[in-house]
Amino acid sequence: MNKLRNIYNEYPPQFWLVAIGVLLSSAGSSLIWPFQLIYISKTLALPISSAATLISISSATGLAASFIGGAIADRFGRKPIMLSAQAAHGLAYLLMSHANTYLGFAIPMTIMGAAMPFYAIGSDAMMADMVPTEKRTAGYAILRMINNAGIAIGPAIGGLIVAKSYTIAFYLAAGGMLSYSLLLLTLARETLHRKIEVNTKKRELLGGYGRVLKDGGFVAFVAAATFGMIAPLMMWTLLAVYMNKYFGLPEYLYSWLPVTNALMCVFVQYPVTKLTSRFNAKSVIALGMFTYAIGVGSVAIMTGFWGFWLSMVIMSMGELILVPTGSKFVADIAPEDLRGRYMSVYWLTWGIARSVAPVIGGTLHDFIAPQAIWWGGLALGLISTFGLFLLSRRPDKLRQLIAVD
Repeated sequence: MNKLRNIYNEYPPQFWLVAIGVLLSSAGSSLIWPFQLIYISKTLALPISSAATLISISSATGLAASFIGGAIADRFGRKPIMLSAQAAHGLAYLLMSHANTYLGFAIPMTIMGAAMPFYAIGSDAMMADMVPTEKRTAGYAILRMINNAGIAIGPAIGGLIVAKSYTIAFYLAAGGMLSYSLLLLTLARETLHRKIEVNTKKRELLGGYGRVLKDGGFVAFVAAATFGMIAPLMMWTLLAVYMNKYFGLPEYLYSWLPVTNALMCVFVQYPVTKLTSRFNAKSVIALGMFTYAIGVGSVAIMTGFWGFWLSMVIMSMGELILVPTGSKFVADIAPEDLRGRYMSVYWLTWGIARSVAPVIGGTLHDFIAPQAIWWGGLALGLISTFGLFLLSRRPDKLRQLIAVD
């Protein structure tokens, strides 16, 4: 109990306010997202590759939103972007509950695509504002644990709810998002204290992104990570459909895979982070990407629930190793006045990967073989691991190339 009290006292009250909101929104949204592609595919009677294009549309919107979001977070603050993102995400679930055409799904998916990076950028920047560098890795890990506690709750309940009514699941998901937005509106304070002045004589290229893009090491890191993130996002997008279509496993049974991922994040994340924080961040990220790749590739040889469960366990270990370290790494190297923009570019790794993963996976499935999804993911992950490993062997010059106004 004393240890928990000490951890609580290490972080400011708003950190825990955000944590409560994360629990509400993650529990709500995870009622539906593991089954979203199944629902769309059945409602529209489309093949996997066609239904997956909706996720690609959502992700493509997220790419544009990432750039806009970083500039907004650095100019106007973290709170507005987080609040608007949660409210918009809740609205999107309400719209999706009544959709029955391709366009009807495309509109809320587009809203979700913009909302997710908006929130992630604002939240990561707010955490970096509130938490000193020596506590950031643990801080990001704690938020991931709480987020995944919600994800552990959501799919277990959602698998039962969607078997009876997808509409109820959509309403509950919207409720979680909207509840969090109310918490932010009424209780959160802005953490961006330093106003960024616009130099009218010398405007920064691309709204300030010119300085970020001159950081050659950071750009190389983002490129390598983006390539590898396609693999786990193919697994999250397509595994439920793959298990259902080829092995007859129902939605409620699949739901235990994201629950397993979430429980690992809750109970294993903190000790893994304590261990990995002792090593060079870039080497840890490369190891995480390698573990991701092995987990995704292993799906190809699995033929039943417990095999797929094992693949999820392996992939989840990659997530535990990579994600908190990646966020802390970017927060540490980003100059204070560019923190939102650095987070924007970093979140492009997820946005680009999420955009192309369904198309790549669906194409491999439709034109080669179902198992080709997972062999392709393994290849992409290993190529990314090699690139990240090479970067980890280079001297750290990530800040050397940042231009000074």
